[in-house]
Amino acid sequence: MGVLGDIAVRARAATLRVETHEWFNDALQRIPGPMSARQLRAEGLVAGTFLAAWGALAVLAGDSGGHAGMVTVVVLVAALALLARVDFPVGSGSAVPTQVLFVPMLFLVAPVALPGLVAVAMVLSHVPDVVRHRRHPQRLLLGVSDAWYALGPAAVFAAAGIHGVSWGDWPVWLLALAAQLAADFGASAAREWLFQGKRPSVQLAELSTVWLVDVCLAPIGLLAADAAFRTAYAFLLVLPLVGLMAAFAQERRFRLQQAIALSRAYQGTALLLGDVIEDDDHYTGEHSRGVVSLALDLADELGVGAHERRLVEFGALLHDVGKIRVPKEIINKPGTLDEDEWAIMRGHTIEGQRMLDRVGGDMTEVGLIVRASHERWDGAGYPDGLAGNAIPLPARIVACADAWNAMTTNRPYRSALPVNDALLELRASAGSHFDPRVVDALLVVLARRVALFADAAPVAGI
Repeated sequence: MGVLGDIAVRARAATLRVETHEWFNDALQRIPGPMSARQLRAEGLVAGTFLAAWGALAVLAGDSGGHAGMVTVVVLVAALALLARVDFPVGSGSAVPTQVLFVPMLFLVAPVALPGLVAVAMVLSHVPDVVRHRRHPQRLLLGVSDAWYALGPAAVFAAAGIHGVSWGDWPVWLLALAAQLAADFGASAAREWLFQGKRPSVQLAELSTVWLVDVCLAPIGLLAADAAFRTAYAFLLVLPLVGLMAAFAQERRFRLQQAIALSRAYQGTALLLGDVIEDDDHYTGEHSRGVVSLALDLADELGVGAHERRLVEFGALLHDVGKIRVPKEIINKPGTLDEDEWAIMRGHTIEGQRMLDRVGGDMTEVGLIVRASHERWDGAGYPDGLAGNAIPLPARIVACADAWNAMTTNRPYRSALPVNDALLELRASAGSHFDPRVVDALLVVLARRVALFADAAPVAGI
């Protein structure tokens, strides 16, 4: 796959990821309101550190001069503020096309002044929303924090003594770009860790698509910088391109709003089907709710992503939806099922997938989890005899949670197993019936559920 193909794949992934929808929806809800005390402290610390680092750069770099006059600087800052308002939701964040104007600023403005001017532009970009009461005034502080990306390139240009666009300086340009990404990552990772406790490794993955946008726009910025040294204000020629990007950004935001509404509709459908399951058979409905709770704890213990966690949630809720098509005399039979009855019972996973396929959309993928929820790690399950990692991880999680709930609750054909016996059965089935890694994680989850073992004798490892 070529570079363009890789970019297309990244763009589609950014569009479809659950994290994108969750981030976008959360941002829409949070921006009009004030920051929490924790976020305010985090942003204050990141902004304060930026100001201190900018001061240190001013002291170390001294007066390095700049090519732009006062009027040009004002135009650059105003244009950068305008560009910063074009936010394009990608991944779990937002990309802005400021790179096409930041690069010319890097060549035209003195390095010691650049970070401060960028901070002013970032703050100004939020002012219209504050005036229209679409953004809380506290959130102007984010503009200062967002200017961190300018410090790295400014320091590199000051140290290298760059004056003007000389294509022989390309190694310095690459170093400046790397410094920009590093400074941006450092500030973003710090604010997210202080605010939400998010690990830097998670932030690194989330920023990769945003950085891809910056890297792709950097060459356009270089051309604008080169043109600006030949003709005054030539950098303004990038604005029509940004106008086009603004139109695309508006379209994308509209699509995301539609996607969120559609996702809620699918969630509503899943919950409605869950109610149908309970109305059809009370035990099956109660069992499904128990499996959901345990499966989500198990997914969190395994550290799955938001998309897989969603599949676990709905797969657990609907893993028995196909039993609606199974005669009640078979489901509630107190004795052992005969071969014909077992064949009908085993078909409930296929029936469940068919029902969800008719719903379509997100439920189609959930249907695959429902179909695979009775596969076994050793390949002896049904309906397709999948084995090992060929079974989707959400289905492996649901299968393990389903089995534990089934063993520890009363069924029409047998009483619940004692907790210790169920634990022994669970361990014995690791590597045959269940994924050993999932079993290990389930044991950790069960150990936290102290109430399950309140009346049980101590068991090693629990």
